Amino acid sequence: MSDATNAAQSTESAEGPLPRQVADAYVDALVALDPITGTYLGVPESHSRLPDFSPHGQEELARLGRDTLARLTEAEQRPGAGSDAERRCARLLRERLSAELAVHEAGEGLRAVSNLHSPVHAVRGVLTVMPSETEEDWAAVARRLRAVPAALEGYRASLAQGLDRGLAAGPRQVATVVGQLAEWTGDDGEGGGESWFVSFAGEGPELLGEELAAAAGEATGAVRELRSWLVKVYGPAVEGAPETVGRERYARWSRYWNGTDLDLDEAYAYGWAEFHRLLAQMRAEAEKVLPGAATPWEALRHLDTAGEAVEGVEEVRDWLQALMDEAIESLDGTHFDLAERVKRVESRIAPPGSAAAPYYTQPSLDFSRPGRTWLPTLGETRFPVYDLVSTWYHEGVPGHHLQLAQWTHVAGELSRYQTTVGMVSANAEGWALYAERLMDELGFLRNAERRLGYLDAQMMRALRVIVDIGMHLELEIPADSPFRPGERWTPELAQEFYGMHCGRPADFVESELVRYLGMPGQAIGYKLGERAWLKGRDAARAAHGDAFDAKRWHMAALSQGSLGLDDLVAELSAL
Repeated sequence: MSDATNAAQSTESAEGPLPRQVADAYVDALVALDPITGTYLGVPESHSRLPDFSPHGQEELARLGRDTLARLTEAEQRPGAGSDAERRCARLLRERLSAELAVHEAGEGLRAVSNLHSPVHAVRGVLTVMPSETEEDWAAVARRLRAVPAALEGYRASLAQGLDRGLAAGPRQVATVVGQLAEWTGDDGEGGGESWFVSFAGEGPELLGEELAAAAGEATGAVRELRSWLVKVYGPAVEGAPETVGRERYARWSRYWNGTDLDLDEAYAYGWAEFHRLLAQMRAEAEKVLPGAATPWEALRHLDTAGEAVEGVEEVRDWLQALMDEAIESLDGTHFDLAERVKRVESRIAPPGSAAAPYYTQPSLDFSRPGRTWLPTLGETRFPVYDLVSTWYHEGVPGHHLQLAQWTHVAGELSRYQTTVGMVSANAEGWALYAERLMDELGFLRNAERRLGYLDAQMMRALRVIVDIGMHLELEIPADSPFRPGERWTPELAQEFYGMHCGRPADFVESELVRYLGMPGQAIGYKLGERAWLKGRDAARAAHGDAFDAKRWHMAALSQGSLGLDDLVAELSAL
């Protein structure tokens, strides 16, 4: 029996645990194996360590999952396990662990190369959310930096075993990550030769300066060695490997990201229906922005230079903070009922070398680290407002922040598992897209510029459904498509189509396509999750009639914790 399983069993009562106890014991045991998760949860003992990314480390996580499922089966037979709270947690825990084990057993962790979702990205990302107020905090940073070489050696061992088993990552993922690592180490010829790790460590206290600099140098060297191995060994070995994953692998990943076994052909058709609906609305708004514009994207290009914009990196950070503060003040008491600690959210600038898309990080369980939004600037200093407003309603308020901070707030009433590591991507991304739509419904998109930007963001999520499913399954482009009807999708066609129907710059489009190739099934959860949230709200509204209370429904919905799409509509409908 593993040490992690022993840790899980230590929380049992004399009568034996119920499902929520099993779930929270799993979180404790997971933190022992995965200190990156521990840091995100705010566990101080985790801050100086990194996970074992080797095949052995991956199997330890799988063993914990299998042991937990066995304990869950026993817990479900005990008196009290049939309550709604226990039932909901048990369903989530079983579904999540089963989906994770399916991915593990297929060997996906042995070819985990991605421009966004991989061990090396996790290592750098966790440094940005570590406590940094005291010398003790920075001493933990130094210890974690010194742990980078062993962690990346384990990661490399997993990739090498993947090669031995014929499990290859896509060449485009490898080339992209090689470029990212060069930027992180200052070897890309554009960063002035400065390592991101050295720069990050340089923010620490003077007393620990030498120790931090040495530790950052070790981390930089390890990342540089990994990059060299990817260039000299791994890249040549995977040359010619397929970029797409096919129906079987895609279905497995779709379950992992969405918490349901989707009808992929129906979802593909839905993506096209949304494309046509949104295109008509975009054309109407574009005519208001730039009368006579040939396409909505011509109007958006006009706004890039002639529309409302924020000048300056620090200025845009402040502007985004003010936007979220305004949203909290306007929505609290009317459409939400927010606890004081949920109202705290910080706007941050993403570190260089991040993926092109903005993102959000959840508060720690004790709220000592608040929720944060992150803007990658990509070297820009001018930021058109049409491209910011709806995105920050998605990433911040009332999107990711209100949901994930509320989950954290009610973790003691549900379980830590349901409100943290049990998160289903499509639930969270679906809520965030629903939040964008809600702000449109409430009139917060005050002019045609902002509304066109919102519709462009909605269109981007519809495009994701089309191209993500289409290219991985090599589906046929339908006859009513304005783009190459009758042909079958390839990554090259997907990038061309996406670029024609998206207001984002070419480097963003390329980054997005690489992301979809490296995270199959994740990008479709935005639109399909939004559909589930809307179905649930419509059903609840129909059931209550004139007595439907949006504020009560929103808070009840956000206080359920994580649910997969299998359960989301039913649970929302019953509120």
